[in-house]
Amino acid sequence: MRKLVLFDIDGTLVLTGGAGVRAMNRALEDAFGPTEGLDGIPVAGRTDWAILTDAVRRHQQTLDTRLLDDLRDRYVRYLAAEIDHPGTGRKAVMPGIREILDSLEHRRDVLVGLLTGNFEAGARVKLGHFDLWRYFRCGAFGDDAADRNALVPFAVRRAEACGLPAIPPRDVIVVGDTPADVACARAGNAVAVAVATGSSSVDELRATGADHVFENLSDTDSFMQILE
Repeated sequence: MRKLVLFDIDGTLVLTGGAGVRAMNRALEDAFGPTEGLDGIPVAGRTDWAILTDAVRRHQQTLDTRLLDDLRDRYVRYLAAEIDHPGTGRKAVMPGIREILDSLEHRRDVLVGLLTGNFEAGARVKLGHFDLWRYFRCGAFGDDAADRNALVPFAVRRAEACGLPAIPPRDVIVVGDTPADVACARAGNAVAVAVATGSSSVDELRATGADHVFENLSDTDSFMQILE
């Protein structure tokens, strides 16, 4: 039986030194002038669509299709510039990720995809910067739904369109770094793998009831055993 392994991006695959937040703040400033931007708005584990909804609401406006498209275009353009800056905090590929993706790339029983709150174009910018975009044939993104818990079915349908036979939920594995990633996996009846390389600790992730919890993915053999 083939498996579908879906990776979150921020805190799971990479950290970008805050490039995404800087880019989104710049997009909001373009739209609304000097603003507090994302100050006080939670971002970890949420979709870009949901984050922008909260930011726009501060200005007593609704994030309609026109405004969403405008902010997304501005954000992606700024992200392409910000991703080249060192930024603040860690900027790197997370431990074990390259080794895992290299191994999965050669397995015929696994399809690797993304399940991320990032807009698809933003995901391409972030992962392209670290030469990781090439590993992913399909996925679900923050353009698909504001609610992250709705994303697993999108990812499954796209995997099937890429040639993966109809797959039961028990063969879908969601890998993420926040309780929101675990909740998303649960909403899709998928296997939840949590890794503490982002904003949540091992203890916080264990408290979610995730099926598997790792401090990081440097022990690639242990991660691979999940697929067996």
